[in-house]
Amino acid sequence: MTINFHSFRFARLHHSRKAIALPLTFLILFVSTLGLISITYYFAVEKVNARSQTLKVSTAKQDLISLDENVVSVAWQPGSARTLQIADSGGKLNVQPSIGALAISVSDNGDINKTVFNSTTGQVTYELPYAESADTGTYLKGDSRAVTNQSGSFITQLSVRTGDEHAELLLRYRPTVSSVEAGVEDGKTVNIVRIYVVNMNSSEAIAFYGKVPLRISCESTQLTTTTFSLEYNPETLLVTSVLEGVTGSVSIPISGTAEGAIIQIEVVQCNVSLERCVR
Repeated sequence: MTINFHSFRFARLHHSRKAIALPLTFLILFVSTLGLISITYYFAVEKVNARSQTLKVSTAKQDLISLDENVVSVAWQPGSARTLQIADSGGKLNVQPSIGALAISVSDNGDINKTVFNSTTGQVTYELPYAESADTGTYLKGDSRAVTNQSGSFITQLSVRTGDEHAELLLRYRPTVSSVEAGVEDGKTVNIVRIYVVNMNSSEAIAFYGKVPLRISCESTQLTTTTFSLEYNPETLLVTSVLEGVTGSVSIPISGTAEGAIIQIEVVQCNVSLERCVR
């Protein structure tokens, strides 16, 4: 009788443990599954967010490239204008007309040593949203040189740089230089050295998030001429540009005769204006 009683108690205990173990197992499986789902969801969201930020950065880059193309298309054509809408890429557009100090000087290691341009020329920046990689230090157009001896699109300097908090796009224009012989005057060869400058300091100061409709127009062009009549032939003229603290130079060949050379420096300034427009 005692043996049967203990057997009965053992059987009840065994069934009781099985009854507890079953829901406990399901609870462990449920918690584990929930944890796995949470981790998977977290990484999925992070991946989607990363792709979204990458897309925004790509859109902002394309917008600044389009802005440059519009500036170049109206430059040197007073009265021409275009409109462009900068998309909302999660960042901030800054049009800064009073920034971008540019000083240009010419010298021949002889009698010529003169500053022919000294002013701000303006710049545009776009503060990018946070992204793991924004290609900081790269150039979308142009390169790091502060002056070039070619015309056209090479005047553009569009780069990705480190900003105060995140990376930002920087669009500005550097001077470009060309030269040509223009005959003989008073027995001296005439050399015309032309320096092209795109100046945006007549633009509206803009600091804006979201979509920004812009009007890009060419207000005017200005020509400033400085002439040097030399009794010798310097052979080369050094044009030096200092753009926001970065210095660069190009050497221009100069033709002369036994009588000397005439060097005519022409600074051609194109005044481009950027302003918000209402559509």
